[in-house]
Order: sequence, then structure tokens, then C-alpha cells
Amino acid sequence: MNKNDILQTVDEENIHFIRLQFTDIYGMMKNIAIPHGQLEKALDGQMMFDGSSIEGFTRIQESDMYLKPDYDTFAVLPWRNKQGVAAARIICDIALPNGTPFAGCPRHNLKRVLTEARQLGFQMKVGTECEFFLFNRDENGAPTTQTHDTAGYFSVDPDDYGIDCRREIIETLEGMGFEIEASHHEVAEGQHEINFKFEDALRCADNTITFKWVVKTIAKKYGLHATFMPKPVFGINGSGMHTNQSLFTLEGDNAFYDPAGPLELSETAYQYIAGIIKNARGFAAVTNPLVNSYKRLVPGYEAPVYVAWSASNRSALVRIPASRGLGTRVEIRCPDPTCNPYLALAMMLNSGLDGVKNRLTPPPPTDVNIFRMTPQEKDQAGIASMPANLHEAVAILKANPIAKETLGAHIYQKYIEGKEIEWDQFRIAVTSWEIDNYLAIY
Repeated sequence: MNKNDILQTVDEENIHFIRLQFTDIYGMMKNIAIPHGQLEKALDGQMMFDGSSIEGFTRIQESDMYLKPDYDTFAVLPWRNKQGVAAARIICDIALPNGTPFAGCPRHNLKRVLTEARQLGFQMKVGTECEFFLFNRDENGAPTTQTHDTAGYFSVDPDDYGIDCRREIIETLEGMGFEIEASHHEVAEGQHEINFKFEDALRCADNTITFKWVVKTIAKKYGLHATFMPKPVFGINGSGMHTNQSLFTLEGDNAFYDPAGPLELSETAYQYIAGIIKNARGFAAVTNPLVNSYKRLVPGYEAPVYVAWSASNRSALVRIPASRGLGTRVEIRCPDPTCNPYLALAMMLNSGLDGVKNRLTPPPPTDVNIFRMTPQEKDQAGIASMPANLHEAVAILKANPIAKETLGAHIYQKYIEGKEIEWDQFRIAVTSWEIDNYLAIY
């Protein structure tokens, strides 16, 4: 779209308010709502805000920042039409007063990494699969972990009580321009998944952020709470964000596909896999960013605990789906939907490109159930484990040579500072588990 397209749509749709959206370094959506009269100023990138109020952005003496809208992200909000008066949104990058991009803007950081990939002759295509839970709210409207269905994987009516909410989520997303491929009930009670078409990496990150916002918004209309928390309930499956990714040439060919190669994969694909295997432990703090993330990454619940790859084995961290041709891709199964997709995609891309640039060779595929392997068998196969907790993950991120280069010095420093504070707060907290297990005995 261009500026005139947007102004015309705003008039035709009777849009009175426009949300200028962006994310902080932890992937939390923020926005500034402006009335119709301020739209031209906003489209010209002249809307200022206080960056010192945003987590991980900047200091109070350097607070003035500008929102630079990406016209292609303009979308009318289907649920905000009230008596013929509508609202819309535009996703923005963050700039400094002198017009230069702000180094702490996660979206700009991904654009920088994608530009570097293009200089190597590649563009990244990605599709994310965000799982989520629908839980009841209590009498005060507060979220609970009680679900209103007893359905399981691929269940149908009447067991899947979330189907009406899920249908409206899909209709809303389609109204905003998403191409939905499928939706279904997931393994755990109250757990759902909606898949949308893969896109270039930047648009995929935009779509992932938008998807989470829409899911939460529509769920609330149904009196439900949607959560992307990785492991909200002990003893059942957690929620992941399997991330399907491919490198394409600048001419539009899938660089992972080679009909004459082993498994019909190209040398580039194998090098990319090798880079992911090499760096997986080192990007976990970004793809799995919470204390709670590591309650999901445990054996027994289909989550990938072990750093290995396979063409079919779902216990491996990297899986190669069966599709070939333009659909050839690698599926990275460790990320969870609480990650900042702009940072997570940047880290995974540069991890894979580390393998391509250095012509790395992946280890042999692991085609047996890794969960059933003994520690000795895993050692002999060279299969490492993902970090056991956020503290370990942050330490490995700090030691990863490509992390600071990928995130940029500002985001790297602020992100690590925030995660170390989060871990320390968890470390000193007294939990209900401790009360239940120690108070009466000691």
C-alpha cells in the first residue's frame, strides 16, 4: 500500500482511530492510538513518543523517539467496528530524532539481519505454528487454568467447546488479510493451534505478533483467557511455536531443494541444519525466553529436549517435513510462542547461515526415539541437551559468538540484563511447591 491508499481506505471505512503498533525487546506489543486528524502526520513518520517508558529501550535523557509506519501492515480491525465507526492499525519501526533507526528496535534489527542475508544471496521464508490454551475466567474476570473442554488431538464437536471461539479468531484474521491453512484442537485439554501461510521472515514476525493479539482479544469476547504461556499446567503438554523456515535465492528458488541430493535436500540445507545444531543451545534464551519455558522442555511431552535432527523423528529438535520443491523446509521445534519473533527469527537465521558460511556438516540424523535412548547412547551419538533452565540458557547465550552480532550491542545488553533480573527474581521467590512440601515437615 501507499499513503494515498491508506487515506482512501480510512475515508471509505469511516475509520476514526488508528493504532500505531511496535514491540519492546521482549516481544510485548505496544501501541499509541491517534485520531483520524493525526493520520497524515503519523504516515509521514512524525509521531513522537517517550521511549524511556518502554522496557529495554533507552534512558530518560534520551527519550524522544519517532514511529516510522510500514504502510504494508495497515489493517482494519474487524472487532472494532461500533455503529459504523471503525479502527485500524499500522506496525511501525522506531527511529531516533535524527531519523536513523533505533538500535533497540527488534523489528529494525531483524530487517538488518535479513539485509545481510540478502548480501549472501538468500531471503528467508518462515511459517510459525503458535499453540495456545483457552482457559475460563473466574467470577471477577481473572484468568484461571481451568478449561471448559475435555477434547484431545483433532477432536470434533461436541467435545471441542473452543470451536466457536477458534472460528471467530480465524474469521477475524482473514478479515485482516491472513491466509489460514488449518486449525485444530491440540493434544492437551483446552489447547488449540491455527496455522497460517508462510511468508517472508519480516512479514511472518509481524503476523505472529498480530496473531497473538487477535487470539487474546477474541477469546476475551467469549469470556475466556487465551494464554501462550509455554507450560501453564503441570502434567500435560505445553505450547510450542514450531518454526518452519527455508532459504530462497533472490531469484525465487528454494535453496534447500535438490532433487538429486540425499533426502532431496541441497548442500545449503545440510549446512543450514548444521548451523542450527551448532547454535541451538546458544539461541535458547531468545527462542525460549521465560523461566516457565524450561518447564516445557522436559522429556515425555513431545517437546524437543535434545539437539538432533531427523527427516521424520518428532523427538528431534530439527525435523524435515516431507514436502519438497518450493515447500522444502526445516522445522525448528524448540521455540515457544512467548518469544519475540523478530529476535528469534534473527537468531535462527544467523545460526543457520553460520553453517552455510563455514560449510559445516551436520551430524548423522537420529531416526530413533531419543526419549528412549540411554545417557550413554546419547553421549555416543553426540546428542546434547537443551539448557535445563533460563539461568543456564542466558549463560550460553552470552558465550555464543554470533549472539551479540545478531542482536546488536544494545538489544544484546538490555535483553541479558532483563533475563538475569527475571531469573534472580525467580531464584529468591518462595513458591507454592516449597510451601506444600516443606512447611508442615520442617
